[in-house]
Amino acid sequence: MLLREDLEKREKEILSPFACKSAESKGRLVEEPKCNVRTDFQRDRDRIIHSKAFRRLMHKTQVFLSPEGDHYRTRLTHTLEVAQISRTIARALNLNEDLTEAIALAHDLGHTPFGHNGETVLNQIYPGGFKHNEQSLRMVDVIEKRGDVRGLNLTMEVRDGILHHNGPTLPMTLEGQIVKISDRIAYINHDIDDAIRSGVIDSDSLPRECLKVLGTTHDERINNMVENLVKTSDGKEVISMTPDFQEAMDKLRSYMFKNVYMNSDVKLEEDLNKIETIIKSLYDYYIDNPSRLPDDFLELAEEYGVEMAVKDYIAGMTDRYALNHYSEIFVPKGWRQKGV
Repeated sequence: MLLREDLEKREKEILSPFACKSAESKGRLVEEPKCNVRTDFQRDRDRIIHSKAFRRLMHKTQVFLSPEGDHYRTRLTHTLEVAQISRTIARALNLNEDLTEAIALAHDLGHTPFGHNGETVLNQIYPGGFKHNEQSLRMVDVIEKRGDVRGLNLTMEVRDGILHHNGPTLPMTLEGQIVKISDRIAYINHDIDDAIRSGVIDSDSLPRECLKVLGTTHDERINNMVENLVKTSDGKEVISMTPDFQEAMDKLRSYMFKNVYMNSDVKLEEDLNKIETIIKSLYDYYIDNPSRLPDDFLELAEEYGVEMAVKDYIAGMTDRYALNHYSEIFVPKGWRQKGV
């Protein structure tokens, strides 16, 4: 039988000197008894997987709004791909897989309905601005509940990895750095796959100079990028690729922004206007009628103010919930029944 103390001892004996050991964690916001079986990072991962916010990722947009096919990525499948890539890298570098996975599984919990388009609208209308990485941290610190207790009370290392999975600041751990770059590896490659499937781009239009370095197929690119990252980062205190791979990945990302993420065939002006209308209308409605917020968010309004509670409520919605809720509030019942 392996108990937590045995696992902590094994980490110290086996993992790289650069790995973050669970026994050396900076702790939680609120001190609590240790689990007899699981390390602190295992416990964090389990809390994230069992959270409502994690389940909602299944119905949140990755790139394509309401795709007709069954094989397009959602925010949940993106998260799982990030976790898989991250664990592969962490294992190869002999770093802490449990910490890496926990950060990866939680990094996008704060994403809005309708993907980055929803994030843009909330950032425009919420006075404090909106960033999904900050909302992800708020989700695990405040909004999610365990029983009657607010927050998942995660370790500092996981919280730091969530907050800094994007933006200019590096996470405090190598495990967090792995998730930061794995997120980019995952979304660039799986978004190419989805974009080709949808017919928005074709494989021949991808920049040849990038494919020459990274690989011509989906599998090749991910495998080559992971191998390059592992070889370059081995024995070092920073997770990175070689300059040629980094440059090729950056160019491929720029190509995706120009040809997919900002493509009017993917994000139709009509759909973007609808997203803006839905989110702004819901936001204004609850600002004017805070008493109609669900009980949990009424509690948040009392503690943090109405605007923050409304922002929290809307950011946590799935695409279909936001659509249905908008219809319930703003579309007359008779029209909904008749399909007007």
